[in-house]
Amino acid sequence: MQTFVENFGTIWGGFLATLSLTAVAGVISFVWGAVLAAFRVSPVGPLRTFGTIYVEVVRNTPLTLMFFFWVFVMPTFGVIFPELGFWPAVVALSLYTSSFVCESLRSGINSVGIGQAEAARSVGFTFGQTLTHIVLPQAWRTAIPPLISVLIALTKNTSVAAGFAFTELVAVSQRLMNANPSDGLFIFFGIGLLYLVITIPLGILAGQLEKKVAFAR
Repeated sequence: MQTFVENFGTIWGGFLATLSLTAVAGVISFVWGAVLAAFRVSPVGPLRTFGTIYVEVVRNTPLTLMFFFWVFVMPTFGVIFPELGFWPAVVALSLYTSSFVCESLRSGINSVGIGQAEAARSVGFTFGQTLTHIVLPQAWRTAIPPLISVLIALTKNTSVAAGFAFTELVAVSQRLMNANPSDGLFIFFGIGLLYLVITIPLGILAGQLEKKVAFAR
């Protein structure tokens, strides 16, 4: 316990690093995931094919392999990140999480009645206008609860970055436990509690939003 208290500044730094990684990768993955979802429901065959292949390949690729690719393989092709630990982690997590965002959002799109899209087209809306003005606003509302679950999974997946030169919560805990093995149990539970500080409020928010969506229906 004493080790945890004495090194709380270092642990807090790891917590903020985890939080920043979650926030940046979350925003990017939500934007790219929305684009992929649009591709997957697009009437343009090549875009639909690209979206399908991307989601199926990335979603079934181990996250650790994604990290390995961006940290060790891409630099051999001259792709050098300005901040070695943070940005490769952001790219790996964003590309990986976006495939799950895409599927959550696509399920929301599929929940919108096809009659609404047909009515929009009948008054002259293009596919893009129908998607952005009619379908997506309703799809986001339905997809918010599963999207928050994806964000919770992203928070936990940031722990993989500990093995690839990024000092977040798990990396900090490993260093502290190696230096203070007698306090390992307190450090372990303390780090776990900090993860819960992020994930439990998100879980509660998902439950509240799910109730509101169900009531709206």
